[in-house]
Amino acid sequence: MVWIIIAVIVLLIIVWMISAYNNLVTLRNRVKNGWAQIDVQLKQRADLVPNLVETVKGYAAHESQVLTQVTEARAKAVAVAADKQAGTAERIAAENELTRALFNLQATAEAYPQLQANQNFMDLQHQLQDLEQKIAYARQFYNDVVMKLNNAIETFPSNIVAGLFHFEQADYFQVDDASRLAPQVKF
Repeated sequence: MVWIIIAVIVLLIIVWMISAYNNLVTLRNRVKNGWAQIDVQLKQRADLVPNLVETVKGYAAHESQVLTQVTEARAKAVAVAADKQAGTAERIAAENELTRALFNLQATAEAYPQLQANQNFMDLQHQLQDLEQKIAYARQFYNDVVMKLNNAIETFPSNIVAGLFHFEQADYFQVDDASRLAPQVKF
């Protein structure tokens, strides 16, 4: 009788460990999927930026510093995205830099009424706004899944399984302090 109870307890522990492990794997895969969704949106944004820059160039040629900043930030973001060695934190920093540069570009463009009336620019700006909303949603989804994974890794008793199988916490996609500041446009 005692052996049956011990066998049932051991079996329950094994079933629980398998369940906890599978839950952690599922959450880790959701984090990877969330990042992949962000990556798709960021790639679309990076592809849109050169068209936006070229359109603004025709109207605001003397704003070369802003245009250069956007071009360099895009190039850095694309390079970091292509680098398989780059971590999530490096990618987030590069994308935040591009976001700041795009805000500066939009703020600069507002000073040119002819540009604001240009249909091509308006279409590109609308596409960019749509992409920014999709990126914001993808970031929110990613951060929600990261929170679930990190909670599962930290809370008892699943932290035991996470420790045994070396599950690591994921990084949140956070906006840096510089991106929270309003862009300054100087004429």
